[in-house]
Amino acid sequence: MKFYISAAGIKRVTISSPGGAIGKGGGGCAAARRFPGRTLILFLLMLAIVLPFIFVRFAFLVLESASVCDSPLDCMGLRLFRGGDTSLKIREELTRALVEQTSQDGNGRGQKGSLESFDELVKEMTLKRRDIKTFASVTKKMLLQMERKVQSAKHHELLYWHLASHGVPKCLHCLSLRLTEEYSVNAMARTRLPPPESVSRLTDPSFHHVVILTDNVLAASVVISSTVQNAVNPDKFVFHIVTDKKTYTPMHAWFAINSALSPVVEVKGLHQYDWPQEVNVRVKEMLEIHRMIWRRHYQNLKDSDNSFIEVVQRDLSSLWETDLNGNVVGAVVDSWCGSNCCPGRKYKDYFNFSHPLISSNLLQDECAWLSGMNVFDLKAWRQTNITEAYSTWLRLSVSSGLQLWQPGALPPSLLAFKGLTQPLDPSWHVAGLGSRSVKPPEEILKSAAVLHFSGPAKPWLEISNPKVRSYWYTYVNSSNIFIRKCKIMN
Repeated sequence: MKFYISAAGIKRVTISSPGGAIGKGGGGCAAARRFPGRTLILFLLMLAIVLPFIFVRFAFLVLESASVCDSPLDCMGLRLFRGGDTSLKIREELTRALVEQTSQDGNGRGQKGSLESFDELVKEMTLKRRDIKTFASVTKKMLLQMERKVQSAKHHELLYWHLASHGVPKCLHCLSLRLTEEYSVNAMARTRLPPPESVSRLTDPSFHHVVILTDNVLAASVVISSTVQNAVNPDKFVFHIVTDKKTYTPMHAWFAINSALSPVVEVKGLHQYDWPQEVNVRVKEMLEIHRMIWRRHYQNLKDSDNSFIEVVQRDLSSLWETDLNGNVVGAVVDSWCGSNCCPGRKYKDYFNFSHPLISSNLLQDECAWLSGMNVFDLKAWRQTNITEAYSTWLRLSVSSGLQLWQPGALPPSLLAFKGLTQPLDPSWHVAGLGSRSVKPPEEILKSAAVLHFSGPAKPWLEISNPKVRSYWYTYVNSSNIFIRKCKIMN
């Protein structure tokens, strides 16, 4: 391309690409490119969307770099749109710091001066500009301290619940003392139970025999009172109360004085049974093994409260007509919440399935049957070796280091009666009312035949559930002079 420029009279020179024009003066005009307004608006809109993300990403990289690199500018480089390396480096640095801190102080036991809250941690990190290693150290100490506090609180809660559930309230202690005194000064309190004209009923199979194992006078009275009041034919019932030596006197006094309110009641202490020597030895052996299991698991804490704490709300007579299909015991297996629903009482809640003796005999997710309200076919029982099986499992527990099951009489019973249990309808027996985790609906409580306050929160204790406590207190003899003097209803 060639052109000549003359200085004379030239005002402007325009140079264009080939095919364009070179003009002189105002005669030549270049082809100008114009952008439509819509394109410009779209471009600005895209910038408005993208720029905040770029800004956030940039800020994030600067913050990451400040804690990892010597210089934020050195760290960013081409990582503005890559970015994965910094996060990985931070994670590796944090992991390394935690491992080093763990190796230095072991489990962190005994560390003092750790922060108490998350707010203090944030303040410490921001004001003093701590590095990652210090952050890991301080955070680990704080978490360990919090974990120890939680574990300590749980331990104290269990201990307090244990003490609250096993301690004898002043009102019950008062009742036992007053009845014992009454037994010694009042001839009526020492009257024979049952009276001579009713003794024949004790072994008559045509009657409905109920066995109650308890050392609690008030509990026994509520069970019998609620059963009699809801029975269609109360005269058909015969109650056999088995208690210990210390409770025998007040128990006998109560039912001797209140005999008009009860049908046939027999009260016997374990010391009064005239068993053969062989049976006595077996019973003592069983009791001693149970004590050993309790001592091993709970370090000499007082034995579990085995009081028979139940309330009967409807007639039980039809239980004696239940067909057990050749089995020995009838019991509720499924709970009120549905089939195979038994929260807190599956086999895995009672047994140690890491031991081959247990894992080879039971399935851990099967429901265990409820104890406390059961029907027994004594004739079928005598034709089996259940008693021997029970003793055998207790001896196996001793030889296995007392590690086969949790403390209690139910686990070896579940093993001894395995395959000999007939399921009953769940409405016969609603249990766990002394536990905080079991909360049946109101309609279930009202329709149940038997309400069982199994668990530590017995109805006469302040830790019991007020909603279910009222069901039990309905059958307490509030007009009795000893109940009033001992302020049991208060």
